[in-house]
Amino acid sequence: MSLVEQMDTVTDAAAGTVDRHATTQTFESTNPASGAVVGVFPVHDTGAVTETVERARPAAARWAELGFDGRRERLAAYRGYLARRMNELADLVHRENGKPHADAILEITLAVEHLAWAGSHARKALGSRRVRTGLLAANHAAYLEYQPLGVVGVIGPWNYPVFTPMGSIAYALAAGNAVVFKPSEHTPAVGAWLAAAWRAAVPDCADAFQVVTGFGETGAALCRAGVGKLAFTGSAPTGRKVMAACAETLTPVLMELGGKDAMIVDDDADVVAAADAAVWGAMSNAGQTCIGIERVYATSAVYDRFVAEVTAQVRKLRPGSDDEATYGPMTMASQGDIVRRHVSDAAASGRVVRGEADPALFPNENYLAPAVLLDVPDSSPAICEETFGPTLSITRVRDAEEALERANATSYGLAGSVFTRSKARGLDLARRMRSGMTSVNSVLTFASVPALPFGGVGESGFGRIHGEDGLKEFTRAKAITRQKYALPVNLMSFGRPASATDAVARVMGMIHGRHR
Repeated sequence: MSLVEQMDTVTDAAAGTVDRHATTQTFESTNPASGAVVGVFPVHDTGAVTETVERARPAAARWAELGFDGRRERLAAYRGYLARRMNELADLVHRENGKPHADAILEITLAVEHLAWAGSHARKALGSRRVRTGLLAANHAAYLEYQPLGVVGVIGPWNYPVFTPMGSIAYALAAGNAVVFKPSEHTPAVGAWLAAAWRAAVPDCADAFQVVTGFGETGAALCRAGVGKLAFTGSAPTGRKVMAACAETLTPVLMELGGKDAMIVDDDADVVAAADAAVWGAMSNAGQTCIGIERVYATSAVYDRFVAEVTAQVRKLRPGSDDEATYGPMTMASQGDIVRRHVSDAAASGRVVRGEADPALFPNENYLAPAVLLDVPDSSPAICEETFGPTLSITRVRDAEEALERANATSYGLAGSVFTRSKARGLDLARRMRSGMTSVNSVLTFASVPALPFGGVGESGFGRIHGEDGLKEFTRAKAITRQKYALPVNLMSFGRPASATDAVARVMGMIHGRHR
């Protein structure tokens, strides 16, 4: 299928989610590099969203009845479809999101890996198991299992329009739920493509994964539609609105919010490797990465060398839409204004080193030159607020302990990085960094390990995707006990003799009372 035919398919897939509850409003998705229209999509209103969720309910029941093996088989068919059409999807991501084709391939590869892990590990993480009963219920058998929630709503972001929402979609499906997905209004074509791919790969369970498109009102309708859980990825301010909407129906939420991730470069760090990782972590995807590195705290012993290495690397970067570009445009034009404000403020209070690419040659204002911000005050927006653009602040500190203190001095707590040659020192700093995830001598690596949970603390949200924690996030724990045989005395009966509880108290004293 050609890309043009593919776009017709995904647009039809988005429109097809409202069979009887048609909507007349539409919106355009545009290429951030050129402004060209990528596709036209419906604005699904409350009625359309409700109908989609209701159609997903019987699909969820059928999907759950397939069991772990049946779901694993179909998830394998889906990931095979994605793997075979990876270049098609990467082309679409490049056109709609703006990131280089190679980076889109990397993103899709990660999503496929997570699909494989979720499908093959769901039984082990969620299947029924025996648990110990303890003394008081010694005549019973106890079982624990994790049951699906039914229909899960997912509201996804635009910066990683495949990998990030798939962290919820894949794990929710593997856990036995149906999914209704609202992609960002900036990348609806990618979301619709993913849903169309599901229908093609898993036609017997087509309604187990559906898409709705639109703006904030569509997302709010999904929050209020009675889903079993709502998984949201986005900014903290929008997350609060999502939580408020979900609170109306007591719908539980998973929040993956923003970050202001820090890197610590210790005295003994490999400076060249640390600089390379910092530049990639800060500038890839035009800095539009929630787990990207925005702050670096380098000790005095390595600061000058680190800054020189970072500066040399940054001066080689060039934004653009061609195959030679290192990163693409800002997907959301308004985010560029925030980046410019942060850089301007830093220039007034510190020092800014800019990339050598001539902004006059950029096709439009969505392209931003990279900027390194040196020793700006802690009160600067570039230190306090999420920038989400191709910038990197570097601050000189006395030692790694000061670096850790300043790294933790933020309301965010998503991820971070530590560079040191000492294994013990690296793990110690990583454990004490106030973040949900930390890489030692690399950046972002935790996201590529399917078995590791992904999520933050504080303003960066709560709940986890990926790993066993991610599978359990989309289930409810179910406890069951079964009496194997009756005891001569039933303690849970009004007919128990008065001496029975005294005997239990003596036994408890003998077993537990000696511990002080």
